[in-house]
Amino acid sequence: MFNLIRRDIILQKKMLLTFIPFIGFFIFMDSHPALIFLVASIFIPFNAYAYDEKAETNILLNSLPYTRKEIIASRYLGAVMYMLLAIGVTSLALFIFNKPFALSDIAIGGGLFLLFTACTFPLFYLFKPGHITTVILVSFILLAGIGPSVVMFLAEHLTAITDFIVNLSVPALYTGAAIVIITLYAISWGATTFIYQRKAL
Repeated sequence: MFNLIRRDIILQKKMLLTFIPFIGFFIFMDSHPALIFLVASIFIPFNAYAYDEKAETNILLNSLPYTRKEIIASRYLGAVMYMLLAIGVTSLALFIFNKPFALSDIAIGGGLFLLFTACTFPLFYLFKPGHITTVILVSFILLAGIGPSVVMFLAEHLTAITDFIVNLSVPALYTGAAIVIITLYAISWGATTFIYQRKAL
């Protein structure tokens, strides 16, 4: 199964040469560190799906000695591994360019990545290959643009929820968010496995 994770790195070795410039662009644009950690984490997993979508590798993967359950597990475990790798490289880049960041930025960026992954990974197995990756990445850009405004609007109008969150201690807030995100990620993993095991290629 870990050979499947390694496969994504090998197939993307040329694309990975653009990874540092990609992060550098957001650093020079003075983007929020949490956003930089988020987009850096998305780079490898979604490029892997984009490659597979173009090459239609599902048939090839299913001809290998791996079960569909293992193929999905490699996607979800790989996403976490790539996220940790991206966070390490991004932290080093921010440090080199003397851009301040906090552990909370890493937590927010990583949490949003796992949440985005949980919502989008099942779509790759629900719909036929074509332009799913493009649609998802365009949706991500739109959400990144309008997301903060939507959150501010909801915060102003859903005062009961806002007051509840504000009154939580920082450890309780981060623990609660982590539990929710991990639960959603596990549900997404199970749902994607269920969909893929019953999908005809």
